[in-house]
Amino acid sequence: MVVAGLLFGCMGVCVKFASENNDSGEIVLWRCVVALLVISGLLLCRKQTPKTVHIRSHAFRSLSGFTALFLYFYAITQLPLATAVTLNYTSPIFFVIWQMLLRGVRPTPLAWAAVLLGFMGVVLLLRPSVDGDNLFGAVLGLISGGLAGLAYFHIRQLGALGEPEWRTVFYFSLFSVIGASAWVGWHGFHWPSPVDILWLVGAGLFATGAQLALTRAYRFGKTVVSNALAYTTVIFASLFGWLFFGERIDAFGWVSIALIMLSGVIASRVRLSSDRQRT
Repeated sequence: MVVAGLLFGCMGVCVKFASENNDSGEIVLWRCVVALLVISGLLLCRKQTPKTVHIRSHAFRSLSGFTALFLYFYAITQLPLATAVTLNYTSPIFFVIWQMLLRGVRPTPLAWAAVLLGFMGVVLLLRPSVDGDNLFGAVLGLISGGLAGLAYFHIRQLGALGEPEWRTVFYFSLFSVIGASAWVGWHGFHWPSPVDILWLVGAGLFATGAQLALTRAYRFGKTVVSNALAYTTVIFASLFGWLFFGERIDAFGWVSIALIMLSGVIASRVRLSSDRQRT
């Protein structure tokens, strides 16, 4: 999971450099094309097929995941890297909320504590120092966290249906390539410069490697530990933001990030009971 955090941080650096000459749709397209090629190659080597009877569930997961990724990349272009990553990592908090709304689960005191603590951190992070120039990006970054939480909700459902992780990643990459291609086709495609191609392909490779490391961590490690270590991405993003872009976070900002990280760890330990399942 620490390796995944490092690779996700590297992906963020590539996205931020690539955003100087490419919009979010183009970056998403390249990132997902690389991922689709890698996962397709793995399928060919293993002689496996992506055929599924749960295409509708994959479509819902991919729609929420694609939109979350698009908004997340846009937030990276508008905000300090660590701030954008932290807002996206509110997804465990939103996952609890989606469980309440879509499955009719009953919130426990621990669930309420995670949600309230998380949004307290968000409010502090988006304090008046986030001015009008980047407030829109911050709001979209927070929405990306909400949609990522919804994507995780659908991933959990796909897992319950017996769908393997690689098939979920394949369809997410496929639908995202289609969606990003439509965006790029509408706005007009331009071939990136050789340097930009390095950043764009790098984003795809780092993201794919991070996904594989993350999947392995959740498969062989303890879930609570993996969820906690997932927030190393914020630490790496803060370090990279300082090294490459001169971004600095004050003490108040670090307190806000710490609150969000703590709430995410708490949210990962929440066990919710469903009234619908009892009736």
